[in-house]
Amino acid sequence: MHRTEAELALKRLDWVLGLTRLGLLAEQVTRAFWPVWSVIFLVLAVLMMGVQDILPLEAVWILCLLTLSGLVIALGHGVRKFSWPSRHDALSRLDTTLPGRPIQALLDMPAIGLGDDGSMSLWRAHQSRMEASASDARPVLPDLRVSRLDPFGLRYIALLALSIALLFGSFAQVGSVTEMSQGNGTGLMAGPTWEGWIEPPSYTSKPSLYLNDLPEGNITIPEGSRILLRLYGEVGALTVAETVSGRIGEVPSAALAEQDFTVEKNGKLEISGAGGRLWNIVLVEDAAPEISITGPAELSSRGEMTLPFEAADDYGIVGGEATITLDIEAVDRRYGLSAQPESRAPVQIELPLPISGDRTAFVEVLIEDFSKHPWANLPVTVTLSAEDDAGHLTLTKTENTRLSARRFFDPLAAAIIEMRRDLLWSRENGPRVAQLLRAISHRPDEGVFKRETNYLRMRTVLRRLEAVTGRRMTEEKRDELAEAMWKLALHLEEGDLGSALERLRQAQERLAEAMKNGASDAEIAELMQNLREATKDYMREMARRNQENGNEGEQEQLSENMMPLDQDDLQRMMDRIQELMEAGRMAEAQQALDELSRMMENMRVTQGQNQQGEGEKAMEGLADTLREQEGISDEAFRELQEQFNPNAQRGQSKENEGQNGGEGRGQSHDGTGQGAGEGEDGLAESQQAGRGTLENRQRALREMLKQQMGSLPGQGTPEGDAARDSLDRADEAMEGAEDALREDDLAEAIDQQSAAMDALREGMRNLGEALAQQQGQQGSAQNQGTSSQDPLGRSAGDRGPAGTEEGLLQGEDVYRHARRLLDEIRRRAGEAGRPEVERNYLERLLDRF
Repeated sequence: MHRTEAELALKRLDWVLGLTRLGLLAEQVTRAFWPVWSVIFLVLAVLMMGVQDILPLEAVWILCLLTLSGLVIALGHGVRKFSWPSRHDALSRLDTTLPGRPIQALLDMPAIGLGDDGSMSLWRAHQSRMEASASDARPVLPDLRVSRLDPFGLRYIALLALSIALLFGSFAQVGSVTEMSQGNGTGLMAGPTWEGWIEPPSYTSKPSLYLNDLPEGNITIPEGSRILLRLYGEVGALTVAETVSGRIGEVPSAALAEQDFTVEKNGKLEISGAGGRLWNIVLVEDAAPEISITGPAELSSRGEMTLPFEAADDYGIVGGEATITLDIEAVDRRYGLSAQPESRAPVQIELPLPISGDRTAFVEVLIEDFSKHPWANLPVTVTLSAEDDAGHLTLTKTENTRLSARRFFDPLAAAIIEMRRDLLWSRENGPRVAQLLRAISHRPDEGVFKRETNYLRMRTVLRRLEAVTGRRMTEEKRDELAEAMWKLALHLEEGDLGSALERLRQAQERLAEAMKNGASDAEIAELMQNLREATKDYMREMARRNQENGNEGEQEQLSENMMPLDQDDLQRMMDRIQELMEAGRMAEAQQALDELSRMMENMRVTQGQNQQGEGEKAMEGLADTLREQEGISDEAFRELQEQFNPNAQRGQSKENEGQNGGEGRGQSHDGTGQGAGEGEDGLAESQQAGRGTLENRQRALREMLKQQMGSLPGQGTPEGDAARDSLDRADEAMEGAEDALREDDLAEAIDQQSAAMDALREGMRNLGEALAQQQGQQGSAQNQGTSSQDPLGRSAGDRGPAGTEEGLLQGEDVYRHARRLLDEIRRRAGEAGRPEVERNYLERLLDRF
């Protein structure tokens, strides 16, 4: 192959050579000038972030000179390193990527054998193969890696800075460089100008104000706002005059380029010079918080003090506390309190604040237990304080009260607590307290101590007290003795309630002691509830024992003075005792309590064979409650009809009968009304009186349900617990119906009554399942019954299963009556002349049924 033939072969590779040469050029530019574009990227990032507007002009110029110097150095270095790639360089780069370097072979000439035909034939064959190999050549990718030249990754730092500037900066900031002058420090080439901001305190949540956007005039800002001003241009061309900061002493120059001060009072702010303005600053003072005690302190027998309060502030309250101080002037300085009291710091308790939401105005309750405090049951003064973010503090008026203390009804426990108070009052009372405790424990066999362990505990406390009484008693020893005396008093008061009978006796004794000492209504109510619970526990324990021992064997051992007593009898007696106490007839209440104690001593629980009768009685009672609730709901519906259509069916329909069977006439549709009132006034009075009667009947029905829940059998079983839960929901719905009747909202009352009836039916069904399971566990064949018997073994008859709507009405009349009712509801719901409230209620009935 001749030289011209090789050149023609290489000519076919011109486009490949061109792209390879372009790649070599990119390599040269990248390797030679990467410092240049790194510096450019970094300078652009700084300018876009506006650093030149923050730094002083001198610093900006120094940075500019350093930047220009770096660019010159980088550019000179790049020029020295840069070389323009030739065609030969491209051929060499391309040839190195091909096997056997075919391009170089095409350009070569044989050194020997030019005249030999055989040698030349061999040479031409070789070049033909090289030409075929060269035809497969492809452009070579450039190698742009400069990691060897930039081991610290400076180019990536510059690129990262530019990326951040693109996200958070602006190209508009770059133009501010061209506006900078050379000799005025911080001015603008276009002339003097200024910028200003007003920043209110962060706790006010008010936005910042840009002064350049505000016209001259009045500006109202919160107290404590910060004003920031920046003056650009020749020094002295712009000046600031203000009377709002109240600064005295060494005041900065009015021509200072950057000024920052806090607004403390009303005044003027003026920027004098070209483009200056004048504002009148009106300061809104941060109001002090308001806090007040909204009710008297309530003291519980458990030692908790409840104090309601309300607080408000214009921007929110950040904290507050209650300060309790001993009112020494009101203390009865007798007995152990006659000694000089030891100094104690006032009690400070942090006030509860809303966890979330607005704290500008709220109502809260301070609840704290002071039962173990040395000032318990002594007169104190309570002061509340509230603080806002501005540091303003407001105190309430002093509230005089007694510090809450736990009520001890056991005489010995009360005496121990009194001795504990005297010891905490002053350590000088130590000998007196030890003498009194020794006198109390002198003859323990005379009934002072109910248990020997109580006597031993008291003797231990006494020995520890006498051991430190002879010498100086430290505060640590005093506090340890006070804690031991507190635990001893609690043990004497509460005792070991392992047996239900002991707990019942203690509950009776506490109630009798409270009535004798004139306890408050709240304490008596709490003790009465404890007596009810103790009685239930005792009855449950007796029933369990009777079931384990067998009623027949027990009946043979019963003496003649024992009398049968069930849960209902006990509930009625305790209700009678509570009524007497609420009426203030304490003597009669005490007699009734004594009678209850005697009856409990001679009591036997009729569990065993009477259990079935109790279950049947509970089911019948719930069925009566359900029927009574249905009657009240029917009467409420008739009242709603008469409210919106007074002349329609004014109680004249024989089908309009309530629970008592009376026709719908008069006030309550119970057959006793006289139809009082004529015309609209008489009708309104009649309806109001009827709703009052419905409210009373609903309240009485709810109380009856509570009594039935107290003696509900099946406790402890899943079905029995489900029945109680259903009856709890029925009680809540009845309460909602009662409130609705009180508010004259008949539609809401009917909805609540419907929910109560549904819950009653579900409770009866669960109770029936509980009794059936209980009878199955007892293995009573006669109570298992057949498919026609209810869970209590009674014949279902025409009433249907307990707790369901089945069997309330049977036969063809049921469906005809239901169809007639639905048609009537649809007809009335479609009458446009009826009030919207009545039509909405009728639509809800259609949706429900």
